[in-house]
Amino acid sequence: MREFRGKTAFITGGASGIGLALAGAFAEAGMKVMMADIQEKALDEALNVLKGGRTGPEVRGVLCDVANLASVKRAADETFAAFGNVHVVCNNAGVGWGGQVESIPAADWEWQIGVNLMGVIYGVQAFLPHIKAHGEGGHIVNTASMSGFLAVPGLAPHTVTKFGVVGLSETLAVELAGTSVGISVLCPAFVRTSYAENIQRLRALHFGTPVDEKPEPATAQLATLLRGGIDPKEVARRVMRAIQDNDLYIFTHPEMRAPLEDHFRQLTAAFDKAAAI
Repeated sequence: MREFRGKTAFITGGASGIGLALAGAFAEAGMKVMMADIQEKALDEALNVLKGGRTGPEVRGVLCDVANLASVKRAADETFAAFGNVHVVCNNAGVGWGGQVESIPAADWEWQIGVNLMGVIYGVQAFLPHIKAHGEGGHIVNTASMSGFLAVPGLAPHTVTKFGVVGLSETLAVELAGTSVGISVLCPAFVRTSYAENIQRLRALHFGTPVDEKPEPATAQLATLLRGGIDPKEVARRVMRAIQDNDLYIFTHPEMRAPLEDHFRQLTAAFDKAAAI
């Protein structure tokens, strides 16, 4: 998909971080944008920022719980009603919470699988048939992470779900090869966002518990790492370029090549060993 002006984009997790940066970049490129998020206050604040700036009024918001298929379908229907055909879908919402594998509660696994993996699947199911039917072409961007290729100790649910998003995206790329619908999987490392603090609030919201203003030690450590990350606007620029070039993989941190190549060397060595037996 080469042209953005006049097209429509739908973004989950659109009220903050990478999602908000994507919304701003798409709007500035002349697209109509529907921002979906589970946090009403944050969504309202994000809409006020975008509508009050250079991006103009063609930005709207819709409440959406991506872990709920009915909620995603309602958000899709509201988007169709507001803007007509949708061309770009960014399944971007994500959460992360950790611990040692043997001690992570089942509820935390289910929450993260629901948001990170099923949320992407539901987004594809809600929009892909529509994009195929209107015949104007389009692109789906699924947000994974470098942890979709490299295991992160202490973050097993996040790692498992992000590996799943990579696998889903690769499958879609094969299934849609030769069509006018492109697929990309976004795999960032650290990005300068409030993701860490936001996760603690979202977890409390999901489980119906009070929000603890004092961050968990792991959350505080992650927040420090994210403050040193790249600007989310740079991520958005890379995503737009990848859509135009129909790139399957979107990497944002070139320095992650070395550990990924080491991972591939381990795979190659295992094949060499299999061949030698």
